[in-house]
Amino acid sequence: MIDQQTTTAKHFMEMEDKYGAHNYHPLPVVLSKGEGVYVWDVDGKKYFDFLSAYSAVNQGHSHPRIVKALTEQAQKLALTSRAFYNDMLGKCEKYMCEYFNYDKVLMMNTGAEANETAIKLARKWGYTVKGIPSNKAVIVAVAHNFHGRTTTIISASTDPLSTTGFGPYMPGFQVIPYNDVEAMEEALANPNVCGLWMEPIQGEAGVMVPEHGYLKKAEELCKKHNVILMMDEVQTGVGRTGKMLASHHEDVHPQMLILGKAVSGGLYPVSAVLTSDEIMLTIKPGEHGSTYGGNPIACAVTMEALQIILDEKLMENAQKLGEIFRARMNTMIEKTDLVNSVRGKGLLNAILVNDTEDSSTAWDMCMKLRDNGLLAKPTHGNIIRFAPPLVMNEEELHACCDIIEKTILNFVAE
Repeated sequence: MIDQQTTTAKHFMEMEDKYGAHNYHPLPVVLSKGEGVYVWDVDGKKYFDFLSAYSAVNQGHSHPRIVKALTEQAQKLALTSRAFYNDMLGKCEKYMCEYFNYDKVLMMNTGAEANETAIKLARKWGYTVKGIPSNKAVIVAVAHNFHGRTTTIISASTDPLSTTGFGPYMPGFQVIPYNDVEAMEEALANPNVCGLWMEPIQGEAGVMVPEHGYLKKAEELCKKHNVILMMDEVQTGVGRTGKMLASHHEDVHPQMLILGKAVSGGLYPVSAVLTSDEIMLTIKPGEHGSTYGGNPIACAVTMEALQIILDEKLMENAQKLGEIFRARMNTMIEKTDLVNSVRGKGLLNAILVNDTEDSSTAWDMCMKLRDNGLLAKPTHGNIIRFAPPLVMNEEELHACCDIIEKTILNFVAE
């Protein structure tokens, strides 16, 4: 007989299954509360969150400063649309431009929207500044990228799950191999190329870290060929990898920076594109926008969320804890044949399960991790991504590593 608590969780999952689209495959746990590095399910069981809503919750769940900023602003003014000025947008734009060292920012709501904005900006600049013939602009993307799931974005994807059944695809993209400087140089030599669109570390692809020097070479080649370096740091930015931006590991300052997720600390949908006056001002009134983009609540939340990264030294914490985590994982790997390697920077890491992509081993491991009080999720079948909130301390990290080690070393395939 199923007890009432289990029925409660089952009830919520069945409701989603019955009334919601089946576009996700969640781990079977129903969460109802979060605080710091912890989440609780509807039965009251406590877990370490080792996904951070795909790195949106870098500042920890329900950070009291962000909650305060949100609620105070919500009680004053929530939304005006961009039909009128408000007293928060300019303040936030100034804050973000100075924070990341850019001339202009365009605020949107989601990472996909920010990437769509970046595409439009790059093309408009290509036509009006670089002089590319009408409708001939090309944006160069890299294989195994993930920038979102809109119909435009998936036109540059190499993932069959993102593309199959959703054609026809938008023209104007060329996809080159990742971490291949020679292919990059050949592609950028095309005078119709307006942008090189990439992630500094490919998160959804399984935390793929390029060879050191790859990002710097991309910056140099973009300058050489008069191409915009469009850096998607939606998942890697805002302290996640031990630097404010993952690009900073190679002292790269992309001409266009794409942000989302942790820019709002996970409390509100906020994204942004930052770039130069020359690029941003190619778009004129009426050519792009969003009713909710840059609304007063978003602005209040963003400024507080970004300030917390500095005040609480979360970049430095991510750098330190990331080194400890990878050292612990490498020690574990020596004791088992189940895991092949660990890779990452800061607190964006992944282990490669020594199995095929179509096996269930990584999923089954995540189920066991759940049972042992830690939530993580596989990507690409045999990769488990580990990305806890950056507010985690060393004691908590070691407790998590103990759970991961115990789970994997005792794992028996069912």
